[in-house]
Amino acid sequence: MTATAPARERGDARRPGPTRRPAPRQPGLLRVGLARTVFEVRGFARERDAVVFVFLYPVILLAIFATVFGQDEEVLAGSGVLFPQYFLPGMVATGVMLSSFQALAVAVAVERDDGTLKRLRATPLPATGYFLGKTGQVLVTSGLQTAVLLAVAALVFDVPLPDDAGRWWTFAWVALLGTATGAVCGVAFSSLPRSGRSVTAVVTPVVLVLQFISGVFFRFDELPSWMQQVAAVFPLKWLAQGMRSVFLPDGATALEPSGSWQHGATALVLTAWLVAGLVVGVRTFRWRRRDDG
Repeated sequence: MTATAPARERGDARRPGPTRRPAPRQPGLLRVGLARTVFEVRGFARERDAVVFVFLYPVILLAIFATVFGQDEEVLAGSGVLFPQYFLPGMVATGVMLSSFQALAVAVAVERDDGTLKRLRATPLPATGYFLGKTGQVLVTSGLQTAVLLAVAALVFDVPLPDDAGRWWTFAWVALLGTATGAVCGVAFSSLPRSGRSVTAVVTPVVLVLQFISGVFFRFDELPSWMQQVAAVFPLKWLAQGMRSVFLPDGATALEPSGSWQHGATALVLTAWLVAGLVVGVRTFRWRRRDDG
């Protein structure tokens, strides 16, 4: 007769081993980007001075130009284009630049300087999620800012808004492409200032110069030809021109040096700056301060 194992040992042999719990499922990149966008928008809303500046600056400029040049005066005799209508596209364009390029260049540089980026890099948040959150915040703020500006222009200054789908389609792709380009270039430019304290002094002159030479404050066709050529290198000129094609009548092409809206060139230049900003940003972006290794 063969010996048998004790009942307790036989029971232990039949008892199943410990089961492994599956690893927690990581959230998708889109979900991370949306969550980060909500976080960034809330953070932006807490900065009351930045909110007031970003939202009111284009409105105040439109009111100033409409008052100085005359709300009922034509830009060019017989054109039917009044000064508030002519300056509205430039205000939309400069608003997009403020909420994308300038806002991100300053915000990212400050977050790098105060150690926020360094701490984020040590968390499970992917780098792509951080940049998606910044881009989403720019799209939200830029969209709200533009909506406020258009409402004021229509209700206060009687500026006629487009009434056909084609013009709104042009508005959509110019605004989205311009916002994306400004956001990418802002992130890339944020690595240029040596510290968060100096970023405003570096970014503000660039923004002001581009506004003066890009047809935001003056009729673009009245600027010196050399200034027009310099402005044509940068995206703000094309963003403003694309917006003029939306809000001005077709006959207003007479106010353009080229005699046309040049939609193809607008898309090409904005896309080129978008790609260049991505390349430069990937190569130069830093998560730490210069003196932090």
